[in-house]
Amino acid sequence: MALALRCSTSFSNLKDKRSLKTLDEFSITVCFAQSRPSCRLQAKSLMQEAQLATERNLNLEDRRDEMREKLHQLLDTHGKSDSRVPVFVMLPLDTISIGGNLNKPRAMNASLMALKSAGVEGVMVDAWWGLVEKDGPMKYNWEGYAELVKMVQTHGLKLQVVMSFHQCGGNVGDSCSIPLPPWVLEEISKNPDLVYTDRSGRRNPECISLGCDSLPVLRGRTPIQVYSDYMRSFCDTFKDDLGEAIVEIQVGMGPCGELRYPSYPESNGIWRFPGIGEFQCYDKYMRTSLQASAEAIGKQDWGRNGPHDSGQYNQFSEETGFFRRDGTWNTEYGQFFLEWYSGMLLEHGDRILAAAKGIFQGTGAKLSGKVAGIHWHYKTRSHAAELTAGYYNTRHRDGYLPIAHTLGKHGVVLNFTCMEMRDREQPENANCSPEGLVRQVKMATKTAGTELAGENALERYDAGAYAQVLATSRSDGNGLSAFTYLRMNKQLFEGENWRRLVEFVKNMSEGGRNTRLPERDSSKTDLYIGFIKKNSVKKTKEAALV
Repeated sequence: MALALRCSTSFSNLKDKRSLKTLDEFSITVCFAQSRPSCRLQAKSLMQEAQLATERNLNLEDRRDEMREKLHQLLDTHGKSDSRVPVFVMLPLDTISIGGNLNKPRAMNASLMALKSAGVEGVMVDAWWGLVEKDGPMKYNWEGYAELVKMVQTHGLKLQVVMSFHQCGGNVGDSCSIPLPPWVLEEISKNPDLVYTDRSGRRNPECISLGCDSLPVLRGRTPIQVYSDYMRSFCDTFKDDLGEAIVEIQVGMGPCGELRYPSYPESNGIWRFPGIGEFQCYDKYMRTSLQASAEAIGKQDWGRNGPHDSGQYNQFSEETGFFRRDGTWNTEYGQFFLEWYSGMLLEHGDRILAAAKGIFQGTGAKLSGKVAGIHWHYKTRSHAAELTAGYYNTRHRDGYLPIAHTLGKHGVVLNFTCMEMRDREQPENANCSPEGLVRQVKMATKTAGTELAGENALERYDAGAYAQVLATSRSDGNGLSAFTYLRMNKQLFEGENWRRLVEFVKNMSEGGRNTRLPERDSSKTDLYIGFIKKNSVKKTKEAALV
């Protein structure tokens, strides 16, 4: 005897419980396989048949209740294993104009409509310190952002907002220039040590040095107080939208909004990939801290300056005394310096995230922090490029676990870049391993119990990049909670690029289970993603119990 359950709704859609109002909407048919009755069955008395019919009627409601319970269990089980990864898209850097208004609102409206139709969860925008507080201390202008929030709500999308306490311009992908607020630049001109400084004395105006986090150097306020007042103003202005339209606040903690030092600045050709970068610890506040740390362990000489043999921005590890295979990095002095340098960065992150948590806790909006994907020289022993950026990660030491613990302590999502990159795409002489780096970060967040999200480091439209993100999002038992695609522009909406994005969003919504090969591949990539089908037919599923 075969029992078949037929549902008018596909089981593949059961993960969306909101689409199921009641279980009575399922049409359930119980079918029995036909067979010739035996002689013994034909000989049954009318009384026996009547008794069986009565029992069937009495048990009908019980059978229906049992069926309902099984369907409920199916729904619950499917929900628990749901591996859906929502996709957000970064808006242009100049979404808000210098005047504080929404740039090209008609074009933005059409773009948001298209993104919604593609199944995108929402968009990300930078709330630039240099735009919002440019008219003076604590004089905030959120008008352009309020207009954007309304437009995003109209299209049923969600919004991730970055508290961008850095300048725009001088880094990979920066297409416009938005400096720090004029009144802040005025203070920097009076006291150049407010910004990061390298060994040759070159100043970097991209953001305020973490060395003065707790000093009242910005017209009577500390940088942490200034950042806190800014975030509090945002929270007060958009209190009705937090947790609804605004689902995430990414807290800027350094250059490009990332928790790192500006060790590889591209402006004016100072640094070029894949140079190792330089330590940024030569402003007077950082040097004072280094000196105090050295004196505390009785090594006064170690605090007089940073490493003298760490090379220059565009050198390689083996060209320096500090980063070479058995270099100074692996000595007692090297370990002291790197622990201090990376420790200062962690303390900075801890301070600003604690402030953000105190402001946004209870609003319903998630907090996130961005960590850079510095994958070049990853295969060397010293991991020089990571060390100059403040990540004390070497062949013998995990530098990402302390970062994951710091973010996790405050319930902050770790947002990591370079999710789209593959090792074989990188130049051999750079000793890159973006895949190895991503695996390490995934393991660190899993160990620390910290939520992990991701984004691509460079603008990519090819199927291979999308396939790499799909693979990363579901592997190693620690998938991504969200992915933010960089970035919305005219090129994204071109035919082939647009079709790939839509298919990528669809695959991410299905946990990466639906990767298919396309009919053709114009980008000559090794991994492909299937094209979108115009008509999607939902097939009825049958569960057969034999």
